[in-house]
Amino acid sequence: MPAPLAVPVAPVAPAAPAAPRPEAASDLGPLVRKRVADEVLITDWRTVSDTTHHVTAHWPQHHSFYTPRSGRYSPLLLVETVRQALALLSNAAYEVPLEYKLGWEYCSCTLTPAMLDIRPDDHGAEVELTITHALPAARRKGGSVRLEAQITAVRDGQLLGAAHLRYTCHAPAIYERLRGQYADARAATSHAPLPGTPVPPAHVGRTSDKDVVLCPTTAPRRWQLRVDTAHPVLFDHAHDHLPGMVLLEAAGQAAHCLAGPDPTTPVTLRTHFSRYTELDAPCWIEATPLQWPQPDLARTTITGTQNEQVTFTTHVITRR
Repeated sequence: MPAPLAVPVAPVAPAAPAAPRPEAASDLGPLVRKRVADEVLITDWRTVSDTTHHVTAHWPQHHSFYTPRSGRYSPLLLVETVRQALALLSNAAYEVPLEYKLGWEYCSCTLTPAMLDIRPDDHGAEVELTITHALPAARRKGGSVRLEAQITAVRDGQLLGAAHLRYTCHAPAIYERLRGQYADARAATSHAPLPGTPVPPAHVGRTSDKDVVLCPTTAPRRWQLRVDTAHPVLFDHAHDHLPGMVLLEAAGQAAHCLAGPDPTTPVTLRTHFSRYTELDAPCWIEATPLQWPQPDLARTTITGTQNEQVTFTTHVITRR
C-alpha cells in the first residue's frame, strides 16, 4: 500500500461517456485486477454524471472465502466489491491506463444491520453501488492520479453499507521509482517465506487453516501476519507487496480473536495505509485492549508494524 507520496500527483479528467462493456467475467478480469474469472464480482456499470456512476455486482450463493460461516456474507465481500468497482471505473470512466498501479491511502467502511443479516438466495445476491468521486480536473500526461470516492451499497432497496476511499494510480515509471527493488511483482512474491502456523481457525471466525492470516505469538494481543501467496482468493495473481484486502482481513481476524469466543462481525473498519507492507519481512499485528461501548459492540485499534515502522492502522468495531 502506498506511503505518503513524494511525487507529483494530479487528478484525472472528467468521465467520458460509458464505453461498450464486456459481457464476460473473463473480459472484466483485467479491469478489476482479477485473473480468475470466478472472482470477478462486477457485472455492469453506467454513467450518471461526470462524477457519479452506478455499478452492479453479483455475489455468488457461496464464495470460497467471503462466506465463512452460516452461509452469511463476510463484510469484506462488500469491501472487495468496492475495490473492484473503483479499479473498473479508474480505467473505463476516467481513462486511467490499465498499466497504472492502484493503491489505497485510506479506506473506511461502515455496515448496516441489513448487511449482517443478508443471506443469498438460490442465485446469490445482486448489489447496486452508487459511487461518487470528488470533482476531478485535467491531469498531466504520464503523471500519477489521486482519486477520492464515496460509495453506498444497496440490495433490494435496503442500504447495506457506505464506504469512503482515497486511492492513487501511479504510472509505471513513477511506480518503479517508488518501489525500487520491489517493483517486480513476480520476484517479490517469490521472496515471501512459507506461511507459518495459523491461529486456530475458530478463534478468528474461520473454519479452515488456509483462510487464517494470523500466527500466534507469546505476547498478548500480538500476532505475526501469516502470508500464503498460494491462497486462491487473496493472491490470485502475483503482488509486489501485501494487498490491502489481506491487511483488512488481518484486522478483522485480530478483533474477532479478542472479542470471542462468540462469533463477532466487523461493522466498521477505518484504515490508514502509511507504507507498503512488504512480502519478504515479518509484519506484526498488534491490538489495543478491547473496549465495550455497548454490550454487543466492541472496539479496538489494530496496527501493522514491519521493520519497526507502522505500515497500516485500522480502527475496528465489531458486533456480536
